[in-house]
Amino acid sequence: MIEEKIQRAAELIVSSRYAVALTGAGVSTESGLPDFRSQEGLWRQYDPSEVATLSTFYRDPHKFYAFYRHRLALLREAKPNPAHYALARLEALGKLHVVVTQNVDGLHQQAGSQRVLEVHGNLREARCTGCGKMFPIHVLDPFLERAEIPTCDSCGSALKPNVVLFEELLPVEVFEEAEASCRRCDLLLVVGSSLQVTPVAYLPHVAIRHGARLILVNAEETPVDKFADVVLRGKAGVLLPRLVEEVERRLA
Repeated sequence: MIEEKIQRAAELIVSSRYAVALTGAGVSTESGLPDFRSQEGLWRQYDPSEVATLSTFYRDPHKFYAFYRHRLALLREAKPNPAHYALARLEALGKLHVVVTQNVDGLHQQAGSQRVLEVHGNLREARCTGCGKMFPIHVLDPFLERAEIPTCDSCGSALKPNVVLFEELLPVEVFEEAEASCRRCDLLLVVGSSLQVTPVAYLPHVAIRHGARLILVNAEETPVDKFADVVLRGKAGVLLPRLVEEVERRLA
């Protein structure tokens, strides 16, 4: 049964003219990075309202940075997995035009994806909350080792990881570009996203309304499974390489 679904998904990819991938935390769990909402997810260990909101950043920055010190430590050890490489290969084959990702880990780029829209920001950079100056994320390390709040060397204001926190808006230009890509695409490949976080959860509906076909690769059910042409249930790092291998066979 799964092989038939892979064959059908490969057929849709090969026949597509403009394919877009939408990825979530489930792509990176196989790189050792926890997701957020599964039984082993971060929000089972931490209350997001206590560690991941803009209010917490300003009210209790020590608690905020205790959490982010943990996240950054995990990220330093993470490497791209076969799912990241499979998506990069699809792009190299000319069958994937852009990756829209909720992930902030940069693993798509490390795997070789060239066109990546990070709608939730990234953990490669830190931004000054005063003057707006940008820094590489490693400037936080000496502060965190001393249990101090990282500050800007220009104006002395607090530094914040360049990610979208709860209570913050998504970067407008990036999200508008992601939405435009979903309106334009004739195929949307959703990988490793529970599709529970808005406004990103609306993007598959945007694609479908504009006539796109939908392939879902996820370990658990999502709210849009019923609209999908193909649902591949399982680990992205196992299923995507098999799918891309079939795409390559058909393109040969």
